Amino acid sequence: MRILYHHRTASRDGQAVHVDEMVAALRSLGHEVLVVAPTAQGAASMGSDLRWVAKLRTLIPRWLYELAELAYSFVAYHRLARAAREFHPDMIYERYNLFLLAGLMAKRRFDVPLLLEVNSPLVHERERFGQVALHRLANWAEKKAWQGADQVLPVTRVLARYVIDRGVAEDRVTVISNGVNVEHFATAPRPEAAKEALGLGGLQVLGFTGFVREWHGIDRVLQWMAETPRSAPLHLLIVGDGPARPDLERLATTLGVADRVTFTGVIQRSDVPRHVAAFDIALQPAVASYASPLKLFEYLALGKAIVAPRHDNLKEVLEDGYNALLFDENDPDGFGRAVARLLDDDALRSALGKAAARTIAERGLSWEDAARRVCELGARHARPATK
Repeated sequence: MRILYHHRTASRDGQAVHVDEMVAALRSLGHEVLVVAPTAQGAASMGSDLRWVAKLRTLIPRWLYELAELAYSFVAYHRLARAAREFHPDMIYERYNLFLLAGLMAKRRFDVPLLLEVNSPLVHERERFGQVALHRLANWAEKKAWQGADQVLPVTRVLARYVIDRGVAEDRVTVISNGVNVEHFATAPRPEAAKEALGLGGLQVLGFTGFVREWHGIDRVLQWMAETPRSAPLHLLIVGDGPARPDLERLATTLGVADRVTFTGVIQRSDVPRHVAAFDIALQPAVASYASPLKLFEYLALGKAIVAPRHDNLKEVLEDGYNALLFDENDPDGFGRAVARLLDDDALRSALGKAAARTIAERGLSWEDAARRVCELGARHARPATK
């Protein structure tokens, strides 16, 4: 197939990983993929946002910024239209973003199927943090994009229900979860070698990877470490960077555990496997109720014992006692009990890790699996002239 892949993602965080991996997976299956995206994307480093975008948000009123987001749809449409005329795509694959209607406009102009990847309900998400000024316009734009696509691809069943509740027919909603590049993580060293290389030999290592934000729950981990004496030396390895890092470093110092915490800062994507390989226990302390966390699939691929909250979206991938230990977020001691249990039970930790490693193949959770399902849907919606 000839796939026109469109997104508005300028940041180089987990969003960029999803884009890069899906494009690579589609191409590995033999499809031609033309990417249409903001020209400045390559200027940012992994784990960062474009600084000028963040600065612009602080300099102009929120309502004006949202109108600019909507106006960008016309800029993006002209890029898509030019690409469509030259490339003659069989389908358009777009990563949903609020106020982005370019894919829908191109679908209608060129009569090409539109598959819309949805990673979060952005109106709901922004409203929760008080970041929407034009509420009616935002809701209109979201419903317009979702209802206009030939197929909407939410990343979890929880998110799929949200999409359906917004008026999208159930037969036009297909869950395509995030995935993992199995070959990339197959190069990881063995845990003890990984620990030695990072100066963590002989320690029990709790680990977290990703762009660190305040709602990721790392403060809970630090608090537990400070309150729970351990006979074996314990270390927390945070692979990544993010806006929450300065506050977390101050908290670690205040709690007296700073010498047992390492922040790697921004690292190259190619270095992630050798860092995560050092984890004895992989942590997902908190999660949005609809999300499909990329880190989760990386933990699974490396056969890590996982501790995570008992959320419906995570239970789509994790099974308590099989490939993870799940805790009740409403229980203030639930997280700590789960971590302590795994630290003290080598056999359970090993069993969970082995089941985690099997999960990717058992459930078809590689990026190639996701790309294959996307193309099957694209072929189903192909117009007669492109068959």
